[in-house]
Amino acid sequence: MVHLFELDNKKFAVDVNSGIIHELDDVAYDLLGMDYYKGKDNLEILLTKYPKSIIDEVDAELEELEKQGVLYSMDNDIALKIKPTLKAICLNVAHDCNLTCRYCFASQGDYKAKRSLMSFDIGKKALDFLLQNSGTRNNLEVDFFGGEPLMNFDVVRDLVHYGRQEEIKYGKNFRFTITTNGVLLNEEKMAFINSHFDNIVLSLDGRKTVNDKIRKTLNGKGSYDLIIPKMKQAVESRKDKSYFIRGTFTGENLDFTEDVAHMRELGFTKLSMEPVVTEPGNPLEIKAIDLETVKKEYENLYYFYKNSMGSDKEFNFFHFEMDLENGPCLYKRISGCGAGNEYVAITPEGQIYPCHQFVGDKDFILGDLETGILRKDIQNMFYSSNVMEKEDCRQCWAKYFCSGGCHANAYNFNKDFLKPYKIGCEMEKKRIECAIRLKSERIERDDSQN
Repeated sequence: MVHLFELDNKKFAVDVNSGIIHELDDVAYDLLGMDYYKGKDNLEILLTKYPKSIIDEVDAELEELEKQGVLYSMDNDIALKIKPTLKAICLNVAHDCNLTCRYCFASQGDYKAKRSLMSFDIGKKALDFLLQNSGTRNNLEVDFFGGEPLMNFDVVRDLVHYGRQEEIKYGKNFRFTITTNGVLLNEEKMAFINSHFDNIVLSLDGRKTVNDKIRKTLNGKGSYDLIIPKMKQAVESRKDKSYFIRGTFTGENLDFTEDVAHMRELGFTKLSMEPVVTEPGNPLEIKAIDLETVKKEYENLYYFYKNSMGSDKEFNFFHFEMDLENGPCLYKRISGCGAGNEYVAITPEGQIYPCHQFVGDKDFILGDLETGILRKDIQNMFYSSNVMEKEDCRQCWAKYFCSGGCHANAYNFNKDFLKPYKIGCEMEKKRIECAIRLKSERIERDDSQN
């Protein structure tokens, strides 16, 4: 299978099964796109554009690429046989929040249940659970999440100290991250985070007018003026350590390039802007009718990103960063995020869920920290819902880039893990094309400097 696309005066062919990406000239692009190479159709049309000798020459080159297995390569008929082991937990230390964001999947932090904070004892058992079920894995990941995890900072701090103590005993290494809205950030907390956390994710939706319509404090006021000084100080204090400013765009700000540009003007360089996923009929919903606008906006963002390259305004955009040389192995490309198997979420009460998106849905409780995982049937359902089992994905060119998409989105929109969220698919494919084009641009610029 081959996917053809063009963007910003360059043409590409993605060989789906090998993962090889070819940059094409006009002749090769037309031969592949007009079915001449495979079926020798449309020769008369091609002859109005190119001499027969050139057509034959390029045709032979394409044939050689196919022989090498990098064009129209054979499908990967692979069944997952690797039994995954746990490597990461989402530790919901706070089912409470000090903001009331309109799109919050966690129901403003309480996950549609009573507001609660995780105790040190439950958190300790959660870290023990990860250590004891991680097999031969050396590197383990813990994301302190909520709600707003800084509302339970004392427990976060104590758990990090406990984790550092226990990782030595087990010969493991914890990679701690924290996702926060920034309201409770201060110098003391940032000093601790900078000393012990590999990454911090700061939630901001861009322009003040956009952010404050969505991300409101408990008294109904916008949060922008409250959090921006704190986020600037936090990012400055990180120095060369990792962070991300994570935004969400909705149906109300489909011009989200302006929000990325605004965050860059604030001095932030590591950015992400995710499409909202919400129930149909929600005023913030991104609808099928919006897709062409969203795709065009990703192109606008592509040009904004490209124009920043090599300047003092350069930045990283999460969805445009693609490692084509050292990316995920085939197993990861097929299996995806590992929810329910390699990754689980743990609530303040010690319940275990496949991921944070399912927390609160009692049908998806895998077990708890006392009993361990009891619902192997749920675990197996997630494991078997891989890209090779999804009919809609089998003939999709992007399947090894997205790995079949988000399980939660598939379930929430279709009540079927094997049916991906189509609107999300279309946005993902456009992001991948932009990322490929930017990779080509970076290679070309690097070559010109050597």
